[in-house]
Amino acid sequence: MILRTEPLTADAFAPFGDVLEAAGDPDKIINQGLCGRYHDRARLDFGPGGRAGISVFKAELRSLPLELAMVERHPEGSQAFLPLDREPFLVITAPDEGGQPGIPRTFLTAPGQGVNFLRNTWHGVLTPLAGNGLFGVIDRIGDTPNLQEFWFEQPYRVTSV
Repeated sequence: MILRTEPLTADAFAPFGDVLEAAGDPDKIINQGLCGRYHDRARLDFGPGGRAGISVFKAELRSLPLELAMVERHPEGSQAFLPLDREPFLVITAPDEGGQPGIPRTFLTAPGQGVNFLRNTWHGVLTPLAGNGLFGVIDRIGDTPNLQEFWFEQPYRVTSV
């Protein structure tokens, strides 16, 4: 079972979340005309009893092709990944089909793109392909369980376009 990556676009990714990027004209010019603000670009959702937290993740670099054996989701909150460099990373997601992931889709980011996974969206683990592997992560902080994993009976093989 082979999955080929596709470019990350806002339209293609919309069922799973938000593409975070400074594309097009800014919503507002601020800081004495020296900064464009791209305002409110993510549908953040942290559920009852939780709060937003900002963490820094350091992930090991990976390469294609790779084996996709597991996806996860967070039923109590959204999760945003913002790379701390301008290198591409792999974004894996899958539609929910009766409480289990359907056929995954794989996206390759362009420089400067991040993503926000909507609450309860199946997705792969953080998968940088180049750079330093550092990401700013905005997600739910709370005491209730917020992670579900699903292991595929037959792993997928992810390749480039």
